[in-house]
Amino acid sequence: MTNMIYRRLGRSGLKVSVISFGAWMAIQEPVDQELFDKLMKMSYDAGINFFDNAEYYTHGLSETVMGISIKNNGFKREDLVISTKIFFGTNGWGPNAKGLSKKHLVEGMNASLKRLQLDYVDLVFAHRPDPEVPMEEIQITEAHVIARELGLEGPVMEQPQYNIFNRERVEKEYLPLYENFGLGTTIWSPLAHGVLTGKYTNGIPQGARFDGAEGVHKVHVGRFNHDKGKDQIQRVPRLEPIAKQLGCTLPQLAIAWCIKNPNVSTAITAFSKVEQFESNIKCLDIIDKLTPEIMNQIDDIFETKPTQVANFRDQ
Repeated sequence: MTNMIYRRLGRSGLKVSVISFGAWMAIQEPVDQELFDKLMKMSYDAGINFFDNAEYYTHGLSETVMGISIKNNGFKREDLVISTKIFFGTNGWGPNAKGLSKKHLVEGMNASLKRLQLDYVDLVFAHRPDPEVPMEEIQITEAHVIARELGLEGPVMEQPQYNIFNRERVEKEYLPLYENFGLGTTIWSPLAHGVLTGKYTNGIPQGARFDGAEGVHKVHVGRFNHDKGKDQIQRVPRLEPIAKQLGCTLPQLAIAWCIKNPNVSTAITAFSKVEQFESNIKCLDIIDKLTPEIMNQIDDIFETKPTQVANFRDQ
């Protein structure tokens, strides 16, 4: 067991490990169930209790493989916090096969539970906004108002992208939601799709995730094709002296930086190799070493810190 840290997921009452297991990149076809079982077991033994999935990941296969792994490893359901996401479906063709309609929410969840071999999941996210669902029904603040009127529980968590490059939403837009509604966050892409590992500094190496990118990865590879993205990538090596000073790798530093933010309930990480897990889990040893001075150094390198929200009450 590592020195795992647990935080409350907002005001939900749930406690989640600050590092979580994301199924998005962990499953590649053809599926290696034995490897996935091992990664799940290593995560569990390290104290990770939050496992994130979605109906769309590998068109439902990710949920199926995770469900099998939970059974194969003999995990107790009470020890796991499981999430899934609904919107995209699993490649169905019909007009109701995706979206946030009541029909797809019900049928999508039933299908997810069947694939996961579970009676329930702990968290359900809307994977994307649905232009055909009135926005006032899905915006967090409005959703809390509606929930109170109906005597229901409002949204307790959100899953934004958060890393050294992408800070605006978590550090600025959501600030009122943490205080007013106790919002928890399960952030994704702490390594900025691998860019913060430093391996893309000199282009896309053969065999890397973006090499010959297709589908959703083709969208993210666009980072390499515009001036802002190229500038961000060229700043990454400037983190190396800080990592050396702390005795860690760039990925460990990048993940620890995310977790340092107390409004981050958990950082979703994706492990497709044993050595990735064994290395990245050591980010837990770095968090307390991130002094205000070091955090300021990182701010100065990337210049991505959001401007503070004006508080007119204090003026």
